[in-house]
Amino acid sequence: MLRVEAALAGAEADLGLIENEAAQRIADVCRDLSVDWDSLAAGLARDGVVVPDLVRQLRAAVGERYAQAVHLGATSQDIVDTGLALRLKDLAALLLDRLDAVIGALAELRRRDGAVPLIARTRMQRARPFTAGAKLATWIAPLEHYHAALRDLMPRLLVIQFGGPIGTREDLRGQGDAVADAMASRLMLGSTPPWHAQRDRIGTFASWLSLVSGTLGKIGQDIVLMTQNEVDEIRLGSSGGGSSSIPHKSNPVQAEMLVTLARFNAGLLGLLHQALVHENERSGSAWTLEWLVLPQMAISTAASLRKACALLGGSVRFVASSPDFQRPSEQRLKD
Repeated sequence: MLRVEAALAGAEADLGLIENEAAQRIADVCRDLSVDWDSLAAGLARDGVVVPDLVRQLRAAVGERYAQAVHLGATSQDIVDTGLALRLKDLAALLLDRLDAVIGALAELRRRDGAVPLIARTRMQRARPFTAGAKLATWIAPLEHYHAALRDLMPRLLVIQFGGPIGTREDLRGQGDAVADAMASRLMLGSTPPWHAQRDRIGTFASWLSLVSGTLGKIGQDIVLMTQNEVDEIRLGSSGGGSSSIPHKSNPVQAEMLVTLARFNAGLLGLLHQALVHENERSGSAWTLEWLVLPQMAISTAASLRKACALLGGSVRFVASSPDFQRPSEQRLKD
């Protein structure tokens, strides 16, 4: 948020709305401000958002001469949402890197074990023979699609929020659009009209998070089923979890966690989409709900990708289905 306040001041100085010295002073203070966290917490409890107290502290630190140049023409939501976009930019890069790693681990697994003969199952029943490579292809394809989908979404997601009190940019002598463009350039984000009550970009990103963790959950569920002693088509090596009372067990804990995180995120997605319902030009309650849910979804998806990479990157090994499983169903019926 301090980066956003500094960028706002710099943009306004570029356009002659505040003095260059004021913008420099604000930038210097934003870089080095020692925040009073207790005061910020009290302000959040009182105002429902941290920005009013943050601006008060910032103005006090900047000094009386340039205090009125701080936060000029902005509203709290501009600062919070643009700060969110900066954090989402870092998050998107991390998620793409982890997604690359999972896709790479699956591709290596397909190269090594792709020819292993397995039996396909439909509706939990044995169907026909196929290979581990065919199974892995169904795991890889959606992840590759999600990688491309996030890259497509990023220009819409990673944008500034700047609208002023009611989303019209009216307090800047007709230069509101120019200020927004200059802010976006300084922060290396996209420029867009105000979106205070239009949360579709956040809802779309949350859907993406749930889709990624859901597909990883499907992979985890398959692994859990295939590690059953009676099936024994995947072995986990050293990554299996132990039991306090049954020493010989190797529980598929990491795969089970992928299933849990997928279901958790799927439930959170419904809550996040409730935050699309903003009344009029700004909502306190819907906005606050978004704050509660989106971080949990981001953490869950990032954790799923990390755990999937660790699981698939070394310990998973496909084992050929038993000869009885591989005989055609018709022959088994005759037998």
